[in-house]
Amino acid sequence: MKRVSATAALISPRVSTLANSIKDQRPNIIFILADDLGWGDLSCYGRPDYKTPNIDSLAQQGTRLTSAYCSSPICTPSRCGFITGRYPQRLKVGLEEPLHADNDVVGLDPNHPTIASLLKKSGYETALIGKWHLGLRPEAGPNAHGFDEFFGTLTGADDYFLHKTGLGTDDFYENLTPVKRSGYMTDLLTERAINFVSRRRNRPFFLSLQYTAPHWPWQGPNGGESVQFSTKVPEPVSMGAGGSLKVYAEMMRSLDTGVGHVRKGLETSGLAKNTLVIFTSDNGGERFSYLWPLSGGKGEVLEGGIRVPAVVCWPGVVPAGQTTQQVAIGMDWTATILAAAKTDADPAYSLDGENLLPVLSRSQPTHDRTLFWRIGDQDAVRSGKWKYVRIEKNSFLFDLSVDEREQANFKEKQPDVFKRLAADFAKWNSQMLPRKVA
Repeated sequence: MKRVSATAALISPRVSTLANSIKDQRPNIIFILADDLGWGDLSCYGRPDYKTPNIDSLAQQGTRLTSAYCSSPICTPSRCGFITGRYPQRLKVGLEEPLHADNDVVGLDPNHPTIASLLKKSGYETALIGKWHLGLRPEAGPNAHGFDEFFGTLTGADDYFLHKTGLGTDDFYENLTPVKRSGYMTDLLTERAINFVSRRRNRPFFLSLQYTAPHWPWQGPNGGESVQFSTKVPEPVSMGAGGSLKVYAEMMRSLDTGVGHVRKGLETSGLAKNTLVIFTSDNGGERFSYLWPLSGGKGEVLEGGIRVPAVVCWPGVVPAGQTTQQVAIGMDWTATILAAAKTDADPAYSLDGENLLPVLSRSQPTHDRTLFWRIGDQDAVRSGKWKYVRIEKNSFLFDLSVDEREQANFKEKQPDVFKRLAADFAKWNSQMLPRKVA
């Protein structure tokens, strides 16, 4: 059922004409991806113990989504979903939950089109600054998948100062070359991003700025607390050790400041008015995240593991100071960016996401979606207000319109809805690769 936004009816013809004229241009695009940032970890989403004024400002100048989801509650498959625009379970690397630092065999297929390869082919200058986590070999890395430039880490959960993996190996690269850099990871990525957006150029750019914050090890810019990693489990799915609410707040302030500096670089370069900026997270939060009123967290298909903050700012196209309840998923950002850049997807690799610009620009009303998740021995479907969940041998039906905490099981009261969604999942699952056997 479609719901017409009252705001849409109030858009004046003059504003609509302005939006259309701006849409005729190909914008610069900055996609900012935080790592393990929970649903409520921004002050504009309710975080009570610290402030994120720069990201809040981005939201005030754009539109904030209240029902945005990642494509997986774990790093690697979620990033696979965005980079390819397709459900991660369609690709072998998307079955890694996550891809461990000692796995140099599995990686993103070099022949698979990506958001970067498509944009590069259409004339965009492309760069990935930050965390890749989709393969260690050169043919599985960012430069082999359409990024003109890469500056950052190939794996996940690196030390913020030593830039080493949990196995103690160095993990900082400039394109294909290992490099040594002194400094706090968040600051180094921010500095490089400012450099990139400030360059003189005669064509539009796409920057995927994929911060490692606030993923553990929880280390603030002034030192924080180091973590001793296990050598037996390189990147455990369970929460890391150490940290504190104070250190987490310091990490978030550093991330927020970095976003502010990058936007300031845009303004100084005179590019802010024709730049689409999207900010979101790769999956739900961990130990120090504020997830109220959601239940669950990273690694789970409950709302706290898959619902994430998302902000979109594009002056003149996306109205400022708005919120939308439009349900969205990580692959939608791929489709939305390609649409903004007037770039077609590869017909041999159809996208699973949809272009959100018609809803975000208020030219079309919000609408219901049916979305799917799968990880380990957990499954989920969201269809309208209903959510089907299976965790091992237990199955549930939740009504998210009245129960975002997923406490009341409607499985017995609404058997037809439950059976329909279970059948929808089975059909979708049959089109994906089989689950990876542990």
